[in-house]
Amino acid sequence: MPGRLIYLMGPSGAGKDSLIDAARQPLSVLGYEVVRRVITRSAESVGEEAQEVTVEEFERRVARGDFALFWRANGLGYGIPVQIDTWLAQGRNVLINGSRGHLPQARERYPDLVPIVLMVDTEVLRRRLLRRGRENLPEIERRLQRNEQFASSAWLDDEQVVRLDNSCELTTTLGHLLTILSEHGISAISGRT
Repeated sequence: MPGRLIYLMGPSGAGKDSLIDAARQPLSVLGYEVVRRVITRSAESVGEEAQEVTVEEFERRVARGDFALFWRANGLGYGIPVQIDTWLAQGRNVLINGSRGHLPQARERYPDLVPIVLMVDTEVLRRRLLRRGRENLPEIERRLQRNEQFASSAWLDDEQVVRLDNSCELTTTLGHLLTILSEHGISAISGRT
């Protein structure tokens, strides 16, 4: 049986990178692949285990067909290596850090993907952003406004999109993620449960 694509999304600051890092080892034990995105700017990949490339290199890779999925947002290019197709064909489940805006294209290519959106309470997000100290107060307020807009988006009413709350401790969120995967019958390499 082919593997399943786990398409993790969430607003900036929701904790996707932290969750992916925390999930890497337990998912590896279950036979998952956790993908490193290709990103065109190193500043964006702070905290994310990503491969950084120049814009020119990114465009060369797009032209060569090196990406299974790719998108551009906020002046940056993001790519998911085409190697995921091999892993999926081998029955390995694959977790990627996806984009809400690119979800329709991802669903077209991978109709059985599991879309998971990471949500976080605005006040929890405020405390986290203040604690990490990367942004000034106006930048934090803009992030909080985007988080509110994201949480009230109509596309979240799609019954296939699984909501995952990251307002609690990371270990709790990780446990909930593993439960969600198990509930979708994808807790291990395809063919094993």
